[in-house]
Amino acid sequence: MNERSTDTTMPLQFAYTDQHFVTDVRRSSGNHPGVASPPVKFDTILQAGWTDRMERGLFRYHLGDLQTRILPGSHGFVAQLNIQRGIERRKPQEILSIQQEFNAGQFNFNKINPGEIIFEMIKDTERGTALHYNGQLHQPNRMVVLVNVSPLEFGHCLFVPDPSLCLPQVLTRFAVQAGIESVLLSSNPDFRVGFNSLGAFASVNHLHLHGYYLDHKLKIESMPVKGLVPEKGFYRLLDFPAGFLFYTESEDVEKVARAICEVTDFLVDGNIAHNLFLTRGCPPCDRTQNEKTLCSRKGVRIAVWPRISCFGAKEESAFNVALCELAGHLPFKNKKDFELTTEKDVIDIIQRYLLPDREFQRLEQQLTHHLIDL
Repeated sequence: MNERSTDTTMPLQFAYTDQHFVTDVRRSSGNHPGVASPPVKFDTILQAGWTDRMERGLFRYHLGDLQTRILPGSHGFVAQLNIQRGIERRKPQEILSIQQEFNAGQFNFNKINPGEIIFEMIKDTERGTALHYNGQLHQPNRMVVLVNVSPLEFGHCLFVPDPSLCLPQVLTRFAVQAGIESVLLSSNPDFRVGFNSLGAFASVNHLHLHGYYLDHKLKIESMPVKGLVPEKGFYRLLDFPAGFLFYTESEDVEKVARAICEVTDFLVDGNIAHNLFLTRGCPPCDRTQNEKTLCSRKGVRIAVWPRISCFGAKEESAFNVALCELAGHLPFKNKKDFELTTEKDVIDIIQRYLLPDREFQRLEQQLTHHLIDL
């Protein structure tokens, strides 16, 4: 990786290969697990660049240590008080459809302050893979990483596939694969990546994923699953909230990214909103695992939650239900809700955004057959 330049028109470039993936990550059994492996270049550059932009005043507010509590109960929900995000963040765009086209007249990531860019990720592949978008040949191996100026947590950044392509907020195979690879490039089990579709609280219709660090263990990392199409890494989560899970280790990223996009394309075609959450996790299992396996974070778990669409819906007063809330990380907007909300309250709020059981079961059958038939 190049040294940091003060010239904001020439962002740093981080070239990587599969050899940079960290495969020996583990968690301790405590809730504040710490980092099992020494920091690597990906984490060092991301954290230093993010901190630099915070110190330079490029954010909408200064993010200090957030007041945090673990809600009593079996789910271990991580509640955090982040009042300023609720007040200061950019007003979300009006979204009318999950398949809404990109609109250059609205805010998009071609309009940001260039200083917000931390670096560009470029995968160095032997064959220099090119993909087609809308019938045109592009080189989509450029992922721009920029700060989220209304951060949820430390290191909150956005991963934007070549912004000049002006892609709408619909997942592509490149975006999914690069998201998985960014988790594998980190030696920190607290680094997470996520995606909100249109109608699932995406606030900008320009293709992007979120990344951030959360120094707490989440249940999704080890939740038991049922195999649906295990050969393609596809499972169903066996606990709340109802959803699907993919799992991959470093050698199967391309295959699993392809399967994930088959699922998300199916959801988009069916106008079903969805959230994704990517995190280091233990291998899939249908029961509680032994201590050694439970602490393993060799691979990446990708949760996919189909959900009820929200178009112009009134936001919840306590918290919105998007990628991090479904994963068990709850950023609260006001102190009263932060202090008084119980696990049951959280479940009741989230349940309102999930598909009804019968609809979810029908979707599970459709997706299983869809992946088997491919």
